[in-house]
Amino acid sequence: MSRPTATRKFGEKREAIVHAAAVLINEVGVQATTLAEVARAIGLNATSVTYYFPRKEQLVVAVYDQTLSLMEEMASEALAQPDPAARLRHLIGAHVALRKRIRAGERGLTVALSEIRTLDPEVQDPLMAHYLRVVDLVRRFFGEWQDSDERAVFSARAHILLEAVMWWPVWSLRYSVLDFPRIEERLFDVLANGLPAQQGTFAPQPLAGNWRTPESDETNQNEAFLRAATVTINERGYRGASVNRIAESLNVTKGSFYHHHEAKDDLVLACFQQSYDRMSSVQMAGQAIEADYWTRLTSVLAELVDVQFFDRTPLLRTTALQALDAGQKVDVVTRSNRLARRFAGMLIDGIADGSVRAIDPLIAGQVMMSTVNSAYEARHWAARFERPEQAIATYLSVMSAGMLAPSR
Repeated sequence: MSRPTATRKFGEKREAIVHAAAVLINEVGVQATTLAEVARAIGLNATSVTYYFPRKEQLVVAVYDQTLSLMEEMASEALAQPDPAARLRHLIGAHVALRKRIRAGERGLTVALSEIRTLDPEVQDPLMAHYLRVVDLVRRFFGEWQDSDERAVFSARAHILLEAVMWWPVWSLRYSVLDFPRIEERLFDVLANGLPAQQGTFAPQPLAGNWRTPESDETNQNEAFLRAATVTINERGYRGASVNRIAESLNVTKGSFYHHHEAKDDLVLACFQQSYDRMSSVQMAGQAIEADYWTRLTSVLAELVDVQFFDRTPLLRTTALQALDAGQKVDVVTRSNRLARRFAGMLIDGIADGSVRAIDPLIAGQVMMSTVNSAYEARHWAARFERPEQAIATYLSVMSAGMLAPSR
């Protein structure tokens, strides 16, 4: 066999293995994906797969690199557009087009990035560096920053935009591909121009409730387990949040853990339940204040982002979803969609009272969910601000003013 032919066949087979692994990781997560299962999916034996990837970790890295390279390519193409609006529109369009291809039957093109944090540092660090290159490209969509304050605004925009397009595959399942052109336009409108009728309006009111974690450690052991598990899963992913690590963080034994929870999956579900209960309580408190509906919405968003930035017990990131089995995953997504629909209902009331401009409330509700969910990842970014309220207002300026508003 000639060398070019051999090289081409090697590349094709390697790509087939990576695609098959991506499908499995999307379906069952990294931990449950094995070289044997990947081999079976494409009609090979496990030994054949190890010729291309001697260790599973190498294959997992190749899968994530494929997705990150595609994201980098889309971001680079968008950055080449002439202005911020065209760049934003191009990136959203590229992700919608990708989802059309997947809906048409192409599999293994991308994988959710949620379990990168579960990998060992020596393989995780290069992948995180690759992701940060994507973030930097998107941050530059909005121009060259003049100082640290403007860079902070552009960083918030990049973070929220990337989270919105990565959350889009989950809620896009509720729509026909025939609706995708309209969704693409409405999603651009929400992100580009914000939500209030008077652009830039942001005056949240304080909300009363018991969703915050007490400063003292006077909590029962079950609540302490939920707090420790939520923080550990958010930081290390599902697989990295071992029972040993969670127990050690509380200075208790594994036996104490299993006294409260039959298995780690039960604990993850309890963390989701607690997080969604807290979100629901904040939403209901916001609905109860005497104000127009945009003020109610900003009060809810500010409170939830404050929890994500500064509370000892943040809300659980949806990155833990991928490790759950299909039935559990459906239940969690259903609860998330109910919270998004409550946001949509408040937006509809805001449109009726004139405080929210005419946008698609269902799409905006999902953007709100991804914005709150992803705020935990911006904790270090928020810590650089002198005042917490300044960090919250800057982060939520995407909702109040849009990504195309002047940054000063």
